[in-house]
Amino acid sequence: MGLEDDPGGLRGRLAILHPPGALGLGPNPFGKDVANLQLWQALARHGGYGRIDVLSLRSAEPAALSAALFDGAAATAETPRTQIGAALFPAPRVAAEAGTVLRGQPYLEDLGWMRRRSGSDRAYSLAGVVHTLAPPAIRRMIAMGAVGPLHPWDALICTSPSVRDALAAMFDGFGQHLAERTGGRPPPHPALPVIPLGVDAAAFAALADRPQARARARAALGLGEADVLVLWVGRLSYYEKAFPQPMFKAVQQAKAATGAGVVFAMAGWFPDAADRAHYEAAARAHAPGVPVHFLDGNDRAALGDLWAGADIFLSLVDNIQETFGITPLEAMAAGLPVVASDWDGYRFTMRHGQEAFLIPTLSGPVGGGVGAALVERHVAEALTYQAYVGAVAQHTAVHIGRAAEALAQLIRSPDLRARMGAAGRRRVAETFDWPVVARQIHALTDELAELRAAAAEPAHRTLDDPVRDDPFRAFAHFATDQLTLDTWLRPAPGATAAAVRAAPSVQLDGAFPGARASPELCAQAFEAIAAAGALRVRDVLAAFPVQERRRLEMGLAWMAKLGVLDWLD
Repeated sequence: MGLEDDPGGLRGRLAILHPPGALGLGPNPFGKDVANLQLWQALARHGGYGRIDVLSLRSAEPAALSAALFDGAAATAETPRTQIGAALFPAPRVAAEAGTVLRGQPYLEDLGWMRRRSGSDRAYSLAGVVHTLAPPAIRRMIAMGAVGPLHPWDALICTSPSVRDALAAMFDGFGQHLAERTGGRPPPHPALPVIPLGVDAAAFAALADRPQARARARAALGLGEADVLVLWVGRLSYYEKAFPQPMFKAVQQAKAATGAGVVFAMAGWFPDAADRAHYEAAARAHAPGVPVHFLDGNDRAALGDLWAGADIFLSLVDNIQETFGITPLEAMAAGLPVVASDWDGYRFTMRHGQEAFLIPTLSGPVGGGVGAALVERHVAEALTYQAYVGAVAQHTAVHIGRAAEALAQLIRSPDLRARMGAAGRRRVAETFDWPVVARQIHALTDELAELRAAAAEPAHRTLDDPVRDDPFRAFAHFATDQLTLDTWLRPAPGATAAAVRAAPSVQLDGAFPGARASPELCAQAFEAIAAAGALRVRDVLAAFPVQERRRLEMGLAWMAKLGVLDWLD
């Protein structure tokens, strides 16, 4: 699709790397998948780009992508519609025209090598979004950005200052190690801008401001008008999100302190069905006087009613897997006061005493070898990732007494709940509404473009990744000969073009067809070689369109594999 003039009021281009092609969510989605889809939609609706191209590994129709990105949102004079395009990855021309390729993951090293092979490290910028830093394997993959061909005009978007600080420390430490190993200098790494995730503030406000929905949700849980509904929303995973015991204990203590009718609802989904019994047993043990309900977070209608029916949002996250936390923002947008752990991204999105109470946390001791042993056992595959982060979380404390005090204050005072809820809505509208976030992404891509334009072309002698090199080059010495442009080819005795065309009828002969030209094109090349008696590879390829030559070259090797072409003198 050709480049068209930007619609009125829109400017610039962006490419989004989304390998699946189709846009949407299945059941039990992970937070990063929800956040990425909402980010793509926000950039299309509010980013101010004239055109966004979706790069994928599967063919996608621009019309289908546009429908998913805009989801019924109509273009207006004030908000003209961004044009949506589609291309098969890596699409270097489209990437260069867009100026920045944004992916919803933080892995940029391989993309840097792909960009270099396309001709220039300055062809476009690369940007990734960091959703978690906890898995050692992910940290290593991110760190490889320091040794790959990445530059200051590339970026890892950090969703909170905590993420930025952790990444900066990791890159500094890894860079110092590389300098010590080589006797050189620490290599540069991508920029680390802080841009949060966002929420649709108006949508959550509309869900919450429904008296009938509030009455319906509360009636379903048996709440009276004066009773207080405390709500958690999120994956019900004690090993990847939060151990629930501190929340159970805090709600129990708050109920005892106030004498109020209190109900605790946890809406989400269990990664393992057996986990439900663990949660129920913990609730019986630690909140015996509080009705605790486990509700299906995949039921969007019921969840919408809960945003209307709840009075307080509670999220005492204790897990290093969590780096931002979207559900407290959703709660604030719904007008709920929040009681949350003082934890990484939470302390960035919420302000203590204004829209939330942030509850002190305590991490386990450094040194002693226990933490290092946990990492080593996980790396050695003696511990799953879930067991690794779960063990860390089990030794991370959230102050239950402070949480109970905060809940009790809110339970006693509907006015305080209303004031903090209103403050939360203002906070989201000013800082975390998707239009605000999308404009920050656009400002970042503008800044990266300026850096790229001002920089000199980096000097390098290495074109391809030496570690993940072309296997036909890396292992060329395994074979007796290698197919080159100067290799002479001739038909093998008795071979025919018909045999080439019929080859895929034998399943093993037709295996892995995607790497080469079609049997018909290969047969045509065979006929050209047979007519001449023998031809060099370069002369065979010269007779075919440029866009077919790479795949036809592989087809020549395939025909030699089948024994219909001979390469020996």
